[in-house]
Amino acid sequence: MMPIMSSQFQPVLDRILSEIDGTPGRGRPADYIPALASRDPRSFGMAVAELDGTVYGVGDWREPFSTQSITKVFTLALDLALEGDALWEHVGREPSGNPFNSLVQLEYENGIPRNPFINAGALVVTDRLQTRTGDAAGELLSFLREESGNPGLDFDEEVAASESAHGDRNAALAHFMAAYDNIDNDVPVLLDQYFRQCSIRASCADLALATTFLARHGIRADGTRLLTLSQAKQINAIMLTCGTYDAAGDFAYRVGLPGKSGVGGGIIAVVPGRCTLCVWSPGLDERGNSVAGVAALDRFTTLTGLSVF
Repeated sequence: MMPIMSSQFQPVLDRILSEIDGTPGRGRPADYIPALASRDPRSFGMAVAELDGTVYGVGDWREPFSTQSITKVFTLALDLALEGDALWEHVGREPSGNPFNSLVQLEYENGIPRNPFINAGALVVTDRLQTRTGDAAGELLSFLREESGNPGLDFDEEVAASESAHGDRNAALAHFMAAYDNIDNDVPVLLDQYFRQCSIRASCADLALATTFLARHGIRADGTRLLTLSQAKQINAIMLTCGTYDAAGDFAYRVGLPGKSGVGGGIIAVVPGRCTLCVWSPGLDERGNSVAGVAALDRFTTLTGLSVF
């Protein structure tokens, strides 16, 4: 199949919306974060952003939702741009094979998380960005506002408070890594930054646009370079192998794109050199990925012929 022209993105999205609307069994919203539990699992939005900033969308593509673990991609990019390969002395690049909030591997591996997208790894990356900037969550929010072109993006204080009140496991991860000297900042400071980072609200349109620097091989919306070609490749590779919790193999098999999901129901995906996508539907499968979101991305790559394979 020859990949489609950009002008055909909207009809493809319209078709996907029609197919998803008729699909039963949409999963359940994350219930361990009370502020997310009330979202309607039938909600659905999807956006595609081209490298020049043109955006196509369907459904609830302009409705803000809780980004959650999607933000780990941007925090990783910001820290990697500042410290380069030194980061990889503190966090690995391998799939975990365990749930995203697991404590098990840390003890076997001396406090070094398997990858930047499980919670332990994201805590390390946030900690290192905090050390270098003094406000990791603020740096992230500024970056997302600039890349999306939406100055109204902000933290959701209710979600941040909800995560903090139910954040004992993340606290345990942080304290455990601190015992191995793999955390620089005071754990309460780190946790506050991390929960605020995960609480940012953005729409499919916002996130598709904010992700285009990865499709442009490290070039930001204003034309400046954030990442080297190698660093952009590295992040896309880790998204492909580790970006959807312990379902990354199935996601690569079905979708064939670098992607990163969040328990708010969002998923971002990258077609290097061509476009970026964001899909949102709050109903999750047992591994924490949006049921309708994965199905929609599967249909997109099938209908368009766009994948990395």
